[in-house]
Amino acid sequence: MAKKLNGSTPLANRPSTLRPRCSGTTALTKLSGRKKVEPREISTEKQVENLASFGLTNKEIAEALGYDENTLKRHFEIFLVKGRVNLREKLKRKQIAVALTGNVSMLIWLGKQYLDQTETSRDLGDVKIVLEKKEI
Repeated sequence: MAKKLNGSTPLANRPSTLRPRCSGTTALTKLSGRKKVEPREISTEKQVENLASFGLTNKEIAEALGYDENTLKRHFEIFLVKGRVNLREKLKRKQIAVALTGNVSMLIWLGKQYLDQTETSRDLGDVKIVLEKKEI
């Protein structure tokens, strides 16, 4: 005989009218009116985001996951965008770290990107590059 918990009748011993008609997650899905998300869908979405964050093209991601490229764009566009944003953030952090170690070309490039600095040349016989801040 099934053991009683907290004085209640075990589920198996309840009359059929008192038993839930479906499993717990299905019952919650029916009550909440939300679509049940399969675990495979969640992992695929995360895979798309991760692959995009490594710089793979849509075509490469679609081939790796077994989707058509257009299907991938239609169903996973948000995750492709998130992955590409993550890639850009990682690259910026790495570039700044390299520039802070004293890499002159990276310092110049970051100055142009973030500080609106530009190159101008002056004809004095030799070409000289001068960084100037651009007025907006």
